[in-house]
Amino acid sequence: MHYNYTVINQKVLFSIYEPTVDMINNTMQILMISAVLVFSIALNIYLIFNRGGTATITTNQLNYYGSIHSSSSRDGGGEVNLISWSRAAAEEAEAVAMIQCSGHGRAYLDGLSMRGEAACVCNSCYGGQDCSVFTPDCAADANSGNPLFLEPYWMNHAATSAVVVSGWNRMGYAYEDGSNISKELEKIIRRLHAVVGNANTSGKYILFGTGATQLLNAAIIGLSPPPPHSDRDHSFSPVSVVASAPFYQVYKQLTDIYNSLNFKWQGDTSTWKNKSDSFGNFIEFVTSPNNPDCQLKEPILRGPYVKTIYDHAYYWPHFTAIPSPADSDLMIFTMSKLTGHAGSRFGWAFAKDEAVYKRMSSYLSINSMGASRDAQLRAFELLKMVVKDKARGLFEFGYKTMRERWEMLNKSLSKSKRFSLQKLEPRYCTFFKEVTGPSPAYAWLKCEREEDHDCYAVLRAARIISRKGSVFSVEDRYVRLSLIKNQDDFDLLLHRINELVSQEEQPDLKTI
Repeated sequence: MHYNYTVINQKVLFSIYEPTVDMINNTMQILMISAVLVFSIALNIYLIFNRGGTATITTNQLNYYGSIHSSSSRDGGGEVNLISWSRAAAEEAEAVAMIQCSGHGRAYLDGLSMRGEAACVCNSCYGGQDCSVFTPDCAADANSGNPLFLEPYWMNHAATSAVVVSGWNRMGYAYEDGSNISKELEKIIRRLHAVVGNANTSGKYILFGTGATQLLNAAIIGLSPPPPHSDRDHSFSPVSVVASAPFYQVYKQLTDIYNSLNFKWQGDTSTWKNKSDSFGNFIEFVTSPNNPDCQLKEPILRGPYVKTIYDHAYYWPHFTAIPSPADSDLMIFTMSKLTGHAGSRFGWAFAKDEAVYKRMSSYLSINSMGASRDAQLRAFELLKMVVKDKARGLFEFGYKTMRERWEMLNKSLSKSKRFSLQKLEPRYCTFFKEVTGPSPAYAWLKCEREEDHDCYAVLRAARIISRKGSVFSVEDRYVRLSLIKNQDDFDLLLHRINELVSQEEQPDLKTI
């Protein structure tokens, strides 16, 4: 019961009324919102004075906020849930992640579906609704460099590596400073290199790209001279782009695809070794560790007209010992081989020369307006998690996995007189602060028999899919075997190698 009063001619008239349901609801809503605001202010004041000035909200507090609803929606009607808008998405993601697929596949939110529900995407040689059916005569596919060996690490760190993104996150073309680069991500990347000790980034500009591939092309353009002002300028000659065999075939493809007047692919560096001091301008690709043989490389060409692009995609402690920080004028890295997230298509480059940086930046802006904002957000969250424990967790897991794979493959092939592997020596690693054994991303295998001039065909007959040596501009007596795919792929590769080597011990029935 409520009382109301009205003053008329200096007389107070009292009346009694019953509150309506709407009036009670409105009053309760106002009180609830006021309570939330007061609680929020009090909470932040408490956190500022008790946690060194950093306002942190716990999971329980998020759940508390998420349980509060307001009927006064800003979009013109309907119910607004202050925090729990992410709950449905999280529940959907976790439900899909919980699908086991017999341990031989994965289900994805945007993957295959059956009757409206996520279905398993099976690993190579596995099938069936839950990926439990193995195909016995299936070939081991060791061709691609798909870095799925790190998948178990991220599954074991599901909570700390998850990314929740609102539907309105970074909808614009640029960041608030007008650039295409997240400044917070830049800080994390520079910090990561300082922690790992694999690159000196001070005094260098940073660029983000759609994977290392886009940055490699930007680097060629950045190091090439400006185009001639006139077609009549016959004194102009394109820059010669070279790499030392065996080399990553994308270098040639990137150079050729543009058919540019400014640069031209000129093949193996050794052809030009004695000419670079006096003949034309050169851009030399140096991949260290090298793809495919995983050797640490140095430039071959010297002279005032030689510029170098260092591709350090594999210069991380799980693939090689880090003897010292790289400190070159132009260095390229990628998240693909660092964290295994090749599908995010994110890479970065450090350029010392401002003019080179500006030309690269201009190309990246015109080509794609920089790296995706969503990719940068994912990179930020993942790399932030990596550096929290000074990168020990990721690299210890990665090194252990790759080291064990290399040792097992070496052991199997040590029994063979028909096949050999590249020689890699233990080195002192400044990151692990100890001598570490080889843990390469790839096996560079050679067929030693004179008649085995096509090593790819030899392995294919043994149900092993490799990558031909000619793809890397060397003879086909060599092949590359990828060691960085998922565990099923490696296990089958090792099984097929053991089968092949065991045949050497059996007599050839044709000669009996």
